[in-house]
Amino acid sequence: MTQLALPPVGILAGGLGTRLAEETEVKPKPMVEVGGMPLLWHLMKSFSAGGVQEFVIALGYKSTVVKDFFLNYRNRGSDLRIDLGSGHVQIDRAPGEDWRIHLLDTGLETQTGGRVRQLLESTRRRMIITYGDGLSNIDIRSLLDFHQAHGKLATVTAVRPPARFGEIEMSQGQVVRFAEKPQVGEGWINGGFFVL
Repeated sequence: MTQLALPPVGILAGGLGTRLAEETEVKPKPMVEVGGMPLLWHLMKSFSAGGVQEFVIALGYKSTVVKDFFLNYRNRGSDLRIDLGSGHVQIDRAPGEDWRIHLLDTGLETQTGGRVRQLLESTRRRMIITYGDGLSNIDIRSLLDFHQAHGKLATVTAVRPPARFGEIEMSQGQVVRFAEKPQVGEGWINGGFFVL
């Protein structure tokens, strides 16, 4: 099968993030930091490692936090020489990402479907779409190949959720095996990665 060119990745980053209320009072959930960098950056780095360089980010709640991060990204990650008298700034060492980022304000009250529609309308071409906290080890090329092979308009990833509790296997009143939240053997849930 011929390898497809990688389409842009649309990232849903406009929701309220209510399950992380302590963090999301001041920033949107994709901007919650892990290891000093936002979840959104880690997500983009994983796609970039797979060859994606173009991102369209659907913003809503606290959109200025995401905009400020990317507007200042180059300076924040560089060595700078600043001449305060002239205002000249020289960047000596810039971050290595070669990303094209479209920050799309999709509205504060817009639901997920409306954000997806706006993402697709912004590019008018095939797009991978995921959530702003969708960290995964998904094989992007395999997902695209599968999407191309079935010829449908949409592909959704499906995963088996982990069990809610650990599992104990017993024999004659003795624990013989313990599994901390094993993978559920039946049922599928939305894995959070789509091709449309």
